[in-house]
Amino acid sequence: MQATLLPPRNPELCAPITSNRDLGACLIANLPMRDLLSADLRRAGLQLVDPKDACERTLRIPLDNWIELGALLLLGRNPNSACLLNADGNTLAWKGTDSPEDCVDKIVTDADCFPVIYPWDLLRMNEEVLALMDETSLHGEVSPLASLTGCVRLGNGSRILPGTVIEGPVIIGPNSQIGPNAYIRGATSIGANCYVGNGAEVKNSIIYNNSYISRQCYVGDSIIGTHVTLGAGTCTENHRHDGRHHVSMIRGKPVNTGRIKLGAVLGDGVRTGVNTSIEAGVKIGIARTTQAGSYIGKDLL
Repeated sequence: MQATLLPPRNPELCAPITSNRDLGACLIANLPMRDLLSADLRRAGLQLVDPKDACERTLRIPLDNWIELGALLLLGRNPNSACLLNADGNTLAWKGTDSPEDCVDKIVTDADCFPVIYPWDLLRMNEEVLALMDETSLHGEVSPLASLTGCVRLGNGSRILPGTVIEGPVIIGPNSQIGPNAYIRGATSIGANCYVGNGAEVKNSIIYNNSYISRQCYVGDSIIGTHVTLGAGTCTENHRHDGRHHVSMIRGKPVNTGRIKLGAVLGDGVRTGVNTSIEAGVKIGIARTTQAGSYIGKDLL
């Protein structure tokens, strides 16, 4: 069975994390999304082909989708041209025609499948992938005074310093330093050459390579781009007092994220002054800075 990955449909809606990179290059569990999806499809026994080489039997899969393999194989076994939809009516994949609108059959799956449209969908995808981790692998140095539970993967040359608590699933890339006295909770992926300082807490977040989380920071349900520096005491708000879903502004319009908890999305090269507070759902664009003691209540793009 053949499959082909098609370009994402609206990658600009994931800004600022896609402001200077393709959606396929966005990191999920420390791997570019395109590489991760390609590997999953090959493990399922599918032959990946270039879109120009696709035939009627080829499964056409837009890159910006998370699809459970069982649902995808159900589509592949359908004898007619068919379109795979999730329970919300979003098109996930199709076969037999160049356009999903021309398909004869429609298959609706109740599996946990969803399109990746907005930045918080990247968080959801990261959660799904890390939930599949089933073993711990520690290739770095872990202090005997640190506590690790659940599945934790630690890259070569990385160090977990005394007093640090890590509750998996958590993946940490090579040559990073965590702690002392840091608290890392799943589902969190931290890239290569990162630093998480004394007393900092990171929860359910994606941190790209070469970023620096200073002491006493709180990063919750957030995406932190590469070469970001968070000044000491920087905190991301991630929980509404009224318990409702967070709302984030996309192209000047409020969008219900469907998430009870959501932090910030910081583009590459952002630097925050000490004790900066960032409101939930706020996005900060590439290389923007904040002054010490700032409260950021709206997007800085």
